[in-house]
Amino acid sequence: MSYLETTAKFYAEVAETPQVGLCCVQSSPMQLPGLKVPKEMQDMNYGCGTTVHPAELTGNPTVLYVGVGGGLEALQFAYFTRRPGGTMAIEPVASMREAAMRNLKIAAQENAWFDVSFVEIREGDAFNLPVADASVDVVAQNCLFNIFEPEDLTKALQEVYRVLKPGGRLLMSDPIATRSIPEHLQKDQRLRAMCLSGALTYDEYIERIIGVGFGQVEIRAKRPYRLLDKQTYQLENDLLLESLDSVSFKVAVPPDGACVFTGKTAIYTGTQDYFDDNNGHILQRGIPAAVCDKTAKNLSGSNPDQILITDSTWHYVGGGCC
Repeated sequence: MSYLETTAKFYAEVAETPQVGLCCVQSSPMQLPGLKVPKEMQDMNYGCGTTVHPAELTGNPTVLYVGVGGGLEALQFAYFTRRPGGTMAIEPVASMREAAMRNLKIAAQENAWFDVSFVEIREGDAFNLPVADASVDVVAQNCLFNIFEPEDLTKALQEVYRVLKPGGRLLMSDPIATRSIPEHLQKDQRLRAMCLSGALTYDEYIERIIGVGFGQVEIRAKRPYRLLDKQTYQLENDLLLESLDSVSFKVAVPPDGACVFTGKTAIYTGTQDYFDDNNGHILQRGIPAAVCDKTAKNLSGSNPDQILITDSTWHYVGGGCC
């Protein structure tokens, strides 16, 4: 049985018998005015962090959610789209599609603004999204792509890139590993299905995103997710997994490399009123300016005595320069 077949079997099981404690179900879902999340959805919140970022959901977008789960984030996206088919959810596991639809019907009873037609659930998978080229504004996935083998991850990202409109956004939340996961854990298909053994390191994960053509990546949050202890998992040392929320934009990769924002700022500390690097970056003295990691490195390397670069906050919501 392949790891994808094992994953499908595993999620068919948890669709029928929700496993409280799997992934991040102990966290409270995002609170939005007038939105009530049914308990059934919360019990099936098999995600990691969140992909629902209101700043990316203005302008009446069309949203494609890959892997419907219990329907929680599909409901949250529908809160912003509020029209028939405004949110589409793709799910290969029949029992999960059925469970999500049951939960959405409960949500319609508990939320006067919501109609089940606002979420269209389609059969399909991440490697063959059943939507046209350049047809959606936002694609989202939560704790799914980390399950894939690296080459399958690239295929899934390429498929996302295909269906996004120019300038469209990929909203993701996945576990990442603070160091490479040992091979014996990577080969454990059930652990992979449980989002515990397929995670890449941060650098590997970002490289895959950029490699398919996303020219700008913004890190919205990075937080501890799970600890693989050395006793249980036969490791020399404990291994920490982190949850990474990101937004990737379908824009061209600049000639000097993609822009990755992790919350760094550049501060001019010289004696003039401002600093101009003659490359599009003007810094006012003493005032932090959000910059991507590439620009931070360039500014620090060329002007180490006049430019202070602050550490990554791993929280960024736009407005900087690259």
